[in-house]
Amino acid sequence: MSSGIASVASPEEIAKYEPVIGLEVHVQLNTRTKIFCGCPARFGAPPNTNVCPVCLGLPGALPVLNREAVEMAIQAALATHCRVNPFSRFARKNYFYPDLPKGYQISQYDQPLAEHGWIEVSAGGARKRIGVTRIHLEDDAGKSIHDGFKDSDRYTYVDLNRSGTPLIEIVSEPNLRSSEEAYEYLTELKQVIEYVGVSECDMEKGQLRCDANVSVRLKGAEKFGTKAEVKNLNSFRFAKLALDYEIARQVAVIESGGRVEQETRLYNVATGETAGMRSKEHAHDYRYFPEPDLVPLRVSEAWLERIRAEMPELPADKRQRFIESYGLREYDAQVLTATRAISDYFEKVATAAGDPRTAANWVTGDLLGALKGRDISEAPVSAEQLGELVGLIAKGEISGKLAKEIFAKMIETGDAARVIIDREGLRQISDTGALGQMVDEVIAANPKQVEQYKSGKTAVLGFLVGQVMKVSKGQANPAAVNELLRAKLL
Repeated sequence: MSSGIASVASPEEIAKYEPVIGLEVHVQLNTRTKIFCGCPARFGAPPNTNVCPVCLGLPGALPVLNREAVEMAIQAALATHCRVNPFSRFARKNYFYPDLPKGYQISQYDQPLAEHGWIEVSAGGARKRIGVTRIHLEDDAGKSIHDGFKDSDRYTYVDLNRSGTPLIEIVSEPNLRSSEEAYEYLTELKQVIEYVGVSECDMEKGQLRCDANVSVRLKGAEKFGTKAEVKNLNSFRFAKLALDYEIARQVAVIESGGRVEQETRLYNVATGETAGMRSKEHAHDYRYFPEPDLVPLRVSEAWLERIRAEMPELPADKRQRFIESYGLREYDAQVLTATRAISDYFEKVATAAGDPRTAANWVTGDLLGALKGRDISEAPVSAEQLGELVGLIAKGEISGKLAKEIFAKMIETGDAARVIIDREGLRQISDTGALGQMVDEVIAANPKQVEQYKSGKTAVLGFLVGQVMKVSKGQANPAAVNELLRAKLL
């Protein structure tokens, strides 16, 4: 795929400008039913089956606000450090589209649910806070499905199952200054939303969608340039590529003496380019007015505090706790908090094993390696089983090498570590009599290495230990072997 950037503006031209980027992220809430009616909000049902007079926009049908959707939106607001407003109001956002049966979307305009939050991202090796302007609730439109061409005609089908599905729109401040920062922001935001459990954020199912507002200005300038909106970016990678292209395109327009038009553009994955779709709407184009069929939303302090008390630990806080309480490296803490499920699994292993560092090594290395990118829910070994195995290493009952052999058999059979050890006689050998015979055998078989050790090349001891481990088929206690070898080589 060609990015198209090289033909748009040169790197030298782009370097003279600073991008100004703001993101609008739509997140589908993981409620059982839709936001204003009792229809199921599940994905994958046959077209136009999860519908009723409310989501079909039939005359006389009245909306009733879903309390679960409000609570999930409040959780998302708290997770992004927003202030939840005690009073907010719904509004009608009027526009025509075939999959919007009411002819308007129920959203929030000048009085949103939450405002003034932030998300922290990595930027040039430092941490940077990106402001969250607002979070508001709204209902989703249906889905138009374009079928291509048949008998020279193009067919478009409308599926209204999605109509009325609850959304939150998370609007960032224009604090982002590169496509890399935008990518980091989206990654952090998705992780936070998934952690609190308000959405699965599956982009393939349309549960997280992103629009980007981007403009450029000469470095050092204070005034923002004219922005273009790039809509419906369905992956973080494509969002980054679209921003890179759009930045270069706008620079080229300005450098050639032209003027950037305020418009809505779409990103073409096949060409790696953005293309004009329509002139950019302003708020007055939607003719917002208060929704007459819904009373204002009031969030009491008691309701807010109950939701706050039920909030899970956020990923940034959990990473810091893993580093401080368990003594983990920052990289390991990052891996182990990638998802809430992985962090929960690790903590169960660490608790069962009594050795957090060794538990971290096994989860980040052996377990995730065995999963090969699959979800932790598909782990072939339970956290309690892996914790027992790691605990046996910590107690000195088995060696690390032997543990790997046992772990492979646990994956293959589903049996617990102790069951495999007892069945196959894989216990670690710590008896000094048995180990002494093996050590004597290795010393006799390796006179050259023995002589090297005695002449001061102590590093050769590792070779001799390895030979004993080989003779014992990995069952010898390494610490005991080291001690015996040193004693016999004096």
